[in-house]
Amino acid sequence: MNGQARLPRKLFSHNDQQSTWMSSAPEGALFGWGGRLADAALEANANQNSLFTSMSTFGNQVWLSGDVAQQYQLSIGGPDNLIAIQWPPYFGAEGQGVSAMMEDHFRSQGLSPSNLFQQDITDRSRRALDANEAYSNARDEVAEITTEFPGGYFAQQLRTVAEAISLRNVLGASRQVFFVGLGGFDTHSTQARDLINRQSQLAAGIAAFQSAMGEIGASDDVTIFTASDFGRTLSINGDGTDHGWGSHHFIIGGAVNGRQIYGQMPEYGFEHAQDAGNGRLIPTTSVEQYAATLGRWFGLNDQELAIALPGLSNFTGSPAFV
Repeated sequence: MNGQARLPRKLFSHNDQQSTWMSSAPEGALFGWGGRLADAALEANANQNSLFTSMSTFGNQVWLSGDVAQQYQLSIGGPDNLIAIQWPPYFGAEGQGVSAMMEDHFRSQGLSPSNLFQQDITDRSRRALDANEAYSNARDEVAEITTEFPGGYFAQQLRTVAEAISLRNVLGASRQVFFVGLGGFDTHSTQARDLINRQSQLAAGIAAFQSAMGEIGASDDVTIFTASDFGRTLSINGDGTDHGWGSHHFIIGGAVNGRQIYGQMPEYGFEHAQDAGNGRLIPTTSVEQYAATLGRWFGLNDQELAIALPGLSNFTGSPAFV
């Protein structure tokens, strides 16, 4: 309000504010703070296998993008295989078919075997296929999780993550970050009906996930937290409410100092200290402070946090929820 620090850019744009949540910058950012957490874990040699440090069940996400850490994507129930390439005879009995096939393709385009673009695509494809094979082999060595999860995409994403965590010792990954997603909160109208449905999916999926963590003995070692692009104004736009700036989130896990509210609940009304105008609520806790608490729990020091969260210096302290 007094201009001493820059506001987030492109406020009220969904995609840009999602990116800002994940990377402290609007759409087009290269690195996210989840990826920076993963970078710190790899630099500390916490994982024997770097391939399974950052994992997503919701597609490619900037939050997981690090300088060193590269995200590995999972489909519901397992690896997201490149079936057309892996299917014989394209893949080859000895696993060498991918490189040969790509070399043939690039030569047909007039590119030499030393072409950097060719080498990069071939190497990344090989890395993905090797990771899929390693993940599939690990599943064969570890007993399947018996906890029942609800149907639906969100809960099944959490089941896939629970399985991945159960494989951590075989995969050689003791410090990991995961991303799952649930859309449909941009309701404008019919909020009373639609938000109940979304919150029910959230609650049922997380409850099953926590049970699964108990089953594999990882309850105290896993923390789940929610994130979003932004909240909603308190004012009515004629068809529900418009987009706001403040939002509330959940942190769940055995390490959490739970059953408490961190930060200050805003006054329900207009024209108060936390109202930026028209009922757009200014949070009392920043994303950077929220993330800093999670980062310290994950093992980052102050220097690593400053790299992961470039806006952290604008704020003092962080909530002690873990």
